[in-house]
Amino acid sequence: MDNGILQVTLSNPEGIVTGVRYGNIDNLLEVINDESNRGYWDLVWSALGSTGTTGIFDVIKGTSFNVIVENDEQVEISFTRTWDTSQEGKLVPLNIDKRFVLLRGCSGFYSYAIYEHLAEWPAFNLAETRIAFKLRKDKFHYMAIADNRQRNMPLPDDRLPPRGQALAYPEAVLLVNPVEPDLKGEVDDKYQYSCENKDIRVHGWICRDESVGFWLITPSDEFKSGGPQKQNLTSHVGPTTLAVYLSAHYSGEDLVPKFNAGEHWKKVFGPVFMYCNSLFDGADPLWLWDDAKEQMIIEVQSWPYNFPASEDFPKSDQRGNVSGRLLVQDRYVYDDYISASGAFVGLAPPGDVGSWQRECKDYQFWTRADENGFFSINNIRAGDYNLYAWVPGFIGDYKYNVVVNITSGTHFMVDVTCGTGCDIDMGVLVYEPPRNGPTLWEIGIPDRSAAEFYVPDPNPKYINKLYVNHPDRFRQYGLWERYAELYPNEDLVYTVGTSDYAKDWFFAQVTRKKDNNKYQGTTWQIKFTLDDLDQSSTYKLRVAIASATFSELQVRVNNPNANRPLFSSGLIGRDNSIARHGIHGLYWLFNVDVPGARLVAGDNTIFLTQPRTTSPFQGIMYDYIRFEGPSSSISKREKH
Repeated sequence: MDNGILQVTLSNPEGIVTGVRYGNIDNLLEVINDESNRGYWDLVWSALGSTGTTGIFDVIKGTSFNVIVENDEQVEISFTRTWDTSQEGKLVPLNIDKRFVLLRGCSGFYSYAIYEHLAEWPAFNLAETRIAFKLRKDKFHYMAIADNRQRNMPLPDDRLPPRGQALAYPEAVLLVNPVEPDLKGEVDDKYQYSCENKDIRVHGWICRDESVGFWLITPSDEFKSGGPQKQNLTSHVGPTTLAVYLSAHYSGEDLVPKFNAGEHWKKVFGPVFMYCNSLFDGADPLWLWDDAKEQMIIEVQSWPYNFPASEDFPKSDQRGNVSGRLLVQDRYVYDDYISASGAFVGLAPPGDVGSWQRECKDYQFWTRADENGFFSINNIRAGDYNLYAWVPGFIGDYKYNVVVNITSGTHFMVDVTCGTGCDIDMGVLVYEPPRNGPTLWEIGIPDRSAAEFYVPDPNPKYINKLYVNHPDRFRQYGLWERYAELYPNEDLVYTVGTSDYAKDWFFAQVTRKKDNNKYQGTTWQIKFTLDDLDQSSTYKLRVAIASATFSELQVRVNNPNANRPLFSSGLIGRDNSIARHGIHGLYWLFNVDVPGARLVAGDNTIFLTQPRTTSPFQGIMYDYIRFEGPSSSISKREKH
């Protein structure tokens, strides 16, 4: 495909991108790699009944090539791979149609794919799918994924022995003798460059010598799993750049879709845009990043694109819009309704309250409410949805219980009257967050992240210089080991009223490593005073968890040695966010009844134990903890 600006070469009929010619560079992709390892779609799958997040890795190679559109304005080509029963156990039971599009006057190319599983085909799991590009390591050394997350990167050679030394897991490597001496002593780990779906709009690489940029622009999240806060990989040493559509990172098996025999499924992933830009001699190459951001805005504003030829990609006139206003009612905070400022509001397939964060088969559509709680969700595909929301500053999840039906014709139906143009106006919705009584004390901020807690400085031996004095200081390697250094023998004790959670509450309740390479569970204490105690009433402890990894939360009150805890979560979480510098994974909310008879007038202690001890990465990241008095003792805070 060639439009006079760039030339894209693909293998026929496999549909592997083997070359991208742009500017003065004959191929932006890594020419020393095999042609199948330059630009490709891939997936990881397993047979139904398999557990975990691994499986068979498959670079998707087409078996048939077709030109779908070829005119003066556009070329769209298709590489398909169809499945039949002779391939059972060898290939994932999917029909896959990979599309590539080049437009007139466009400094880049698009790609999307349609996956389909027919009802008569066998069951399977799909752990991951993505598009990947491997750029030339002799050209692309500067990576940018955000205004404050960009730097010169190591070479892939630096990660290999003897230049690199593997650390606690293969993705983390200490650079002991890198080609670029300035990088010596740093840690390289691709997970340090993860982002939330909502923030993965543009990322990529700059070739300073030729003043050329290669960027991957993702204009919409609708085809990604897990909602706006689900984290995925972006760019990393290779130089590699990815668009990850489906993965179990920071979530575990909960986000591995399992397809049954008899289940028909079809989904369009993308399109995403591979954008190339260049500069005149003498200009600052970092301008390429600014230009890529401007192009990203153009792509976002152009969504849904009008050019994809597949009927499976609906255009804007085949989509619906939903708007409304979300308010919060919490009588212990404020007499009147509170605007759900900054609320995340979205449509996802029907399910239980909060089910959207584990939904991984279909489409989701999200927005942020304004400061007054007004929201508008646009360009929604036809289908049945629930409306979900969560509000920063308040615990729990909102769900609107009536199914919202978007049709692809001229009518959109819900239990409210369609407005002008058949857009759906949901009216005023009210979220009542969990609440039994007044707040007696609280720790943290209910925002589904542990970032507000104490994040230690990294071990000087394991530093990524990018994250020194950086808002994302939690992205440094090895922070879990700092807990045992701070608390070698005794565990964390937090005293309500005098302790400061930003200084005194470690960001993760991890295991403690002992000298014999064994690990020890930990018990944190929260000390507080009750002046007025009603022993005949029930108090409420609410524990919001930002991430959990093969862990368990046990709660005891005033007796750390009680054989049976007052509450146990059982085994929860496979997020692996501690090892992968994620600061959050999947959200959990536990509501624990504390009988007044367990408390005393005066000094009390709540003991939080994480007893599971097979790994340094097991543990809990707390989001927010609140202790409420009995419902009879209504005592509103000052209005604010």
